[in-house]
Amino acid sequence: MLVLSPAEENYLRTIYNLIAEGLEKVSTNEIAAAVHTKAASVSDMLKKLAEKELIDYRKYHGVSLTEEGRKTALHIIRRHRLWEVFLVDKLKFSWDEVNAIAEELEHVKAPLLVRRLDEYLGFPKFDPHGDPIPDEFGELSSKPRIILQEVPVGQSGKIVSVSDSSAAFLKYLDKVGIYIGAKVLVLEKTDYDGSQELFIDNQKKVFVSKEVAGNIQVMLHPM
Repeated sequence: MLVLSPAEENYLRTIYNLIAEGLEKVSTNEIAAAVHTKAASVSDMLKKLAEKELIDYRKYHGVSLTEEGRKTALHIIRRHRLWEVFLVDKLKFSWDEVNAIAEELEHVKAPLLVRRLDEYLGFPKFDPHGDPIPDEFGELSSKPRIILQEVPVGQSGKIVSVSDSSAAFLKYLDKVGIYIGAKVLVLEKTDYDGSQELFIDNQKKVFVSKEVAGNIQVMLHPM
């Protein structure tokens, strides 16, 4: 059985998430930025993962996951996102507090514990940030979604996920009243800076920047 250190698991999850953003391969610098370390340290870790046949890596040619690497990454992500649901739903943590804690808990690998946790939580399909939770076979649920920044004026939808799960961003969303499941109507867009005026839950008007709108994903309502 392949044994991975917590650091190796963190790298695998990071590589998977970067590729999931639409990249075919990821660079050493992109990984270094994501894990907040130097490129030289990343190169050493990539060599270890390549030796374990979890990634395809050639210097200066980028990194991709092997099939075994993808499967392993999905198991790590499954544990991480299930623990996030547990922390929010059962222990009443806020969604901006759970990522760091889940990063520690995700390294508990006991398969029976993970299955029991999944069952206890009612087999959730999505985590508190709207990201899909892989099932035990690595299958992911999906929802049709569009970036809020691209939603036309007059169109409404439901907020289903955020692509920035940093504590600062999530606290900002809490402050302005934006959350997963909220109904949103785009009232106006400003050509100058791409900012938007939104109507949340038919109750509250909110102005958000182009950057904020680019990190929120919406499932559109039929017109």
